[in-house]
Amino acid sequence: MTAQVEAVNGVSPNGSNAPSGPPAIRVEDLSTGYHEEPVLQHVDLSVAAGSLVGLIGPNGSGKSTLFKTMTGLHEPWTGRVLINGKPGKPGADVAYVPQTETVDWSFPVTAGQVVMMGRYPRLGLIRWPRKRDHEIVDRSLEKVGMSGFKDRQIGQLSGGQRQRVFLARALAQEPSILLLDEPVSGVDATTQHQIFELLDQLCEEGVTTIVASHDLSCVAQRFDQVLLLNRTVHGYGPPDEVLTQDLLNKTFQSHLLLLRLGTRTFVVEDPDHFQHD
Repeated sequence: MTAQVEAVNGVSPNGSNAPSGPPAIRVEDLSTGYHEEPVLQHVDLSVAAGSLVGLIGPNGSGKSTLFKTMTGLHEPWTGRVLINGKPGKPGADVAYVPQTETVDWSFPVTAGQVVMMGRYPRLGLIRWPRKRDHEIVDRSLEKVGMSGFKDRQIGQLSGGQRQRVFLARALAQEPSILLLDEPVSGVDATTQHQIFELLDQLCEEGVTTIVASHDLSCVAQRFDQVLLLNRTVHGYGPPDEVLTQDLLNKTFQSHLLLLRLGTRTFVVEDPDHFQHD
């Protein structure tokens, strides 16, 4: 596989060039896994509020596990995760959109009803949608270009349309932190552009966003920070300081060839290393 990225110069393996300001996410010496098999080991990370971070790593590197631990869906073995200064737990502050959803596509639920599910953490004891909740659902669908599909049964939508509905559900939650696993997978180029424009807007509003991606070119061009993960953090900082041959080789545990042409660099890699997590 060949990915095109901006030219790179320095190294930031410890995240020293992360945005300044109070951290929205703080991961301290985190180790965890499944059935006594470690997946993440001694992960340290500090993400400032309003950051747009691209998460890169090979298959099985722990990207999904890191997301689940940040949301409180998976317990640390050692260390801790702090969300806005408090231990991470399931709630409205963190919205997570996994790469694949376990859904009965034949179940008669509409796109609008799926997005309304994002309001549940905000509904309180009554748990009955009010006018404002319906307005937020409509705005969320509009932001992802799915307003015209509100009453469409979810199983009748294409894969890319479903992905946008799940993103709208996360937006309806009104989170301060957004965790997205391959959010533009299966969508066309125009929709990809719209989604990234939306992510830029959210970050300007102070929403901290981490996006897992296998597209090095996209990460290099669109993200403030890059996190290289393979069981532990191998690099964290601005793209032009993290996307180096040395750090990418360490992350993917294979040889990468960087070919510089003018101000751009082409990264040549075995496509098997860019499969989904």
